[in-house]
Amino acid sequence: MRSLSICVLGGTGFVGTQLVSRLIRDGHRVRVLTRNRDRHRRLLVLPGVELLDADVHDAVVLGELLRGRDVVVNLIGILNERGRRGTGFRRAHAELARKLTGACRSGGVPRLLQMSALGADEAGPSHYLRSKGQAERIVREDSGGVAWTIFRPSLVFGAEDSLTNRFASLLRLFPVLPLARGGARFAPVHVGDVVEAMARSLADPGTHGATLELCGPEVVTLTELVRYVARVQGLRRSVFGVPDAAGWLQAAVLEFVPGKPLSLDNFRSLGVDSLCADNGLARLGIRPASLAAIVPCFLGPGQRAAQLSLLRRRGGAHSGP
Repeated sequence: MRSLSICVLGGTGFVGTQLVSRLIRDGHRVRVLTRNRDRHRRLLVLPGVELLDADVHDAVVLGELLRGRDVVVNLIGILNERGRRGTGFRRAHAELARKLTGACRSGGVPRLLQMSALGADEAGPSHYLRSKGQAERIVREDSGGVAWTIFRPSLVFGAEDSLTNRFASLLRLFPVLPLARGGARFAPVHVGDVVEAMARSLADPGTHGATLELCGPEVVTLTELVRYVARVQGLRRSVFGVPDAAGWLQAAVLEFVPGKPLSLDNFRSLGVDSLCADNGLARLGIRPASLAAIVPCFLGPGQRAAQLSLLRRRGGAHSGP
């Protein structure tokens, strides 16, 4: 495959940093647009990366920076917004998709990879799922001659994810953990498999105009997933789901906690199972990694002890659990 000039939006996030690294290893030239270049200078150690400060919501700026690229990858997404009206979700997902497709058409960009989510639906129960569904429709209808591919992963896990690591921290602090929507079902997919799917799609014309669902090999409920995280850490904890009325109240309270560990919009999203009807990983010849093959590598007791030991040698550790 020839070297491509690729622009990545959201390239400094959890999935983005891994994708950028993979694209560089494959010999491509990668431009990453970010709101704060100084905060993400670590990406510059990768040869062939161009890291630029840019407001991707400025249509004029976006058009200039995408012009002449071979591929654009949009990984930008939010799980929560300020307030409850959905304006933040629509701006981050649907409105950006509209600007992006316009910039691709006017700038002669032939290929667009769009990150979405399982359950995305304009008639969905949450602002998150509705705005993701709107973005998908815009990509399908407004891309013109641009060859697009939409990726719809289930929960994405990996060493720097915000899901298993957040629950791991909570489990170290609390012996009892009640969960809103504990029966919500997922097929967690490893970030490496998501990145592999995106990388392979660049050389696969069969993915043009395709929507690829991405799932891992096992289906788990949220309660089962959190209990598994506890076992991996060697912790004996009481983890259980609560009735929806109590879960709604929990979300209503927690959305006012700094960082919004759970919001009412999250609660509504959890009402839709995140499962594949047709796993796109199989279509691409990818055998997905299981939770058991990956999670103990970064959350197991031995790994935790090694991390603490390293921090103490650097003089920056605390004596917490």
